[in-house]
Amino acid sequence: MKPIAILGVVLILAGVAGLIFRSIEWTETKNVVDAGPIQINTQEEHNVWIPTAAGIAAILAGLGLVVVSRRSA
Repeated sequence: MKPIAILGVVLILAGVAGLIFRSIEWTETKNVVDAGPIQINTQEEHNVWIPTAAGIAAILAGLGLVVVSRRSA
C-alpha cells in the first residue's frame, strides 16, 4: 500500500471519528497553593468541539487520496 493511500485511510478514519465523537473533553488538575504540608488543587474541565464540516472534509479528502493513489498504480 502506498503512503498516500495510508494517509487517505487515516484521514477517513479521523473524519468518521470526528463525526461520531462531536467533542473531546479532558480534566486538568492545577496546583493553586503549595505551602509546606498544605496543598490546594483545582480541576479545570476543557472541551474542544469538532465541527461537522471538518469531519466531512477529512472524509472527502481521504477518499480523494485513496482514489488518486489507485489511479496512479
